[in-house]
Amino acid sequence: MDDKSKPHPAGEAGAGRDMKKSGASPTSRRGLDWFVFFVADVQTGFGPFVAVYLTAQKWTQTDIGLILTVGGLIALFGQIPGGAILDAIRSPRLAAGISVFIIGISALMLALWPIFPVVLMSRILQASASCVLGPAIAALSLGLVRRTEIGERLGRNASFASVGTGLAAAGMGITGYYISNQAVFYVTAAFILPALIALFQINAQEIDAERAHGGAQKQPLNLSVILQLLTNRTLVIFAFCVMLFHLANAAMLPLVASMLTLRSSQSSAALIAVAMVVPQFVVAIVSPAVGRKSQTWGRRPLLLIGFAALMIRGILFAAVTPSQLIVVVQILDGISAAALGVLVPLTLADITRETGRFNLTQGLVGCAMGIGAAISTTLAGFLSDRFSSYVTFLTLGLIAAIGLLAVWLLMPETRPERD
Repeated sequence: MDDKSKPHPAGEAGAGRDMKKSGASPTSRRGLDWFVFFVADVQTGFGPFVAVYLTAQKWTQTDIGLILTVGGLIALFGQIPGGAILDAIRSPRLAAGISVFIIGISALMLALWPIFPVVLMSRILQASASCVLGPAIAALSLGLVRRTEIGERLGRNASFASVGTGLAAAGMGITGYYISNQAVFYVTAAFILPALIALFQINAQEIDAERAHGGAQKQPLNLSVILQLLTNRTLVIFAFCVMLFHLANAAMLPLVASMLTLRSSQSSAALIAVAMVVPQFVVAIVSPAVGRKSQTWGRRPLLLIGFAALMIRGILFAAVTPSQLIVVVQILDGISAAALGVLVPLTLADITRETGRFNLTQGLVGCAMGIGAAISTTLAGFLSDRFSSYVTFLTLGLIAAIGLLAVWLLMPETRPERD
């Protein structure tokens, strides 16, 4: 596989196909918008609400931790086989529909039978389906629009997902407070219906299957294919950079939440809510602009902005008390999240063009991102206990600075010249 950012001769057929196809109809585009929105609603139900619900069911913290760990491990390492399965199915619409249905079943299992074997199976099903669903949405986007429009399409995805997550979190919080924690999972399962209705608004005939998978597969999946991916210099550099991003980013908000609670337990809940909601609104507003600018500026300048925002955020958290300027600092979180949310699938689409391995590559890079996030929280906890939050935030900011430097010095521009 050619790891250069310039288009190679094998890509000329794809270019011609993109020029001939006028793109998806407005109905299909709106269908994808709302599918992304309702999927975000569904996935929100499997966040912190699981721990709250199981605690209310008198589960021990050991059992809750085990359930969450199993789900986390599958979500981490299942992304690679999930991407491979999606490449094999060759129909991202079908894969997305099956995944959403399985997640709905797992929500009902949680709500109806909160006993250990059933809950464990529920988490396994939900995490496994999510490993296919995330790449399937990116593949749908890639297959529906022309190459020159994919940046804007991914920006819309990030915007609708952010709004869906914010509204769902608020709605499920109200449901849990006024009805019951169990009702949250009935609501989660109910969102499956509008998600599937939106999905079926997407005309399957308008999805370019070849483009959705990064081209036609020239050989079956085997060890040599994986080695080709792992020896692609641009891909390895990019995976390293985004791993550093999540290594620096994942622990920041939990550490801020802990500090706020220690300083003022009465106001901490409101401040934490602000810290969570502000980035969601920023992502919703900024993501479409990131998608558009990626087509004119290129991918690399926006990656640099995302890493710079994360670095500045870490330094600011080290310099000021988290309750001060919390809104301003979290705006930076929204900027970096919008940049990476759009640019990760977009850059991978560039790197894997005409290879037929877009979804497998999503799984590989997603695994690297998950490893970075998992190490981040452990590293931050160790540094905070041994030294101070000041040292911890500075360390996280330094990691972001290393990522920024790696993008600046090593990461080539991947936007094809003809775009």
